[in-house]
Amino acid sequence: MSESRVLIVFFSRTGTTHMLASTLASMLSADVEEICDYTERRGASGYLRCVMDSWRKRPAEIVPAGLDPSQYDLVVVGTPIWAGAVSSPVRAYLLQNRTKFRHIGFFCSLGGLGAEAAFDEMRALAGKAPVAQCKVRAAQVQGVAAASLERLLEPFVGELKRHLAHYQTLEWSC
Repeated sequence: MSESRVLIVFFSRTGTTHMLASTLASMLSADVEEICDYTERRGASGYLRCVMDSWRKRPAEIVPAGLDPSQYDLVVVGTPIWAGAVSSPVRAYLLQNRTKFRHIGFFCSLGGLGAEAAFDEMRALAGKAPVAQCKVRAAQVQGVAAASLERLLEPFVGELKRHLAHYQTLEWSC
């Protein structure tokens, strides 16, 4: 039985979602791809662009992905929550790749509310339900040691690993 291939894909404006993605990649021995878009999102004017894109449910114009999600058993997609919704770069990625996901998981970082609505939106954009999902408050990530972040993500990683083990068992028996 071969090892499952896992891809962590994320967008991060402030670095919080990046920290989560890096930790998850280490815990899952996964490849990582950061979504990059062509819009300036730094500073106050960048923040306002994020909010406007979120309200309008507008996908961003993103740099083409370098890794093909169809080559992975599981793709775990991470987004910051913008005004109660998925970020526009992640919205674009999910729309562009919705037919390529075998299995998918979601994670998000947030400062307030909106995780459940964002997960619902991600499910619709991806065209399938996640095998697991995880929301993490930005305050739980900032200034935290790597070991503490791993403990915080252990339940999510455990769910992902259980799904992969079950999936491999089904694939092996067919």
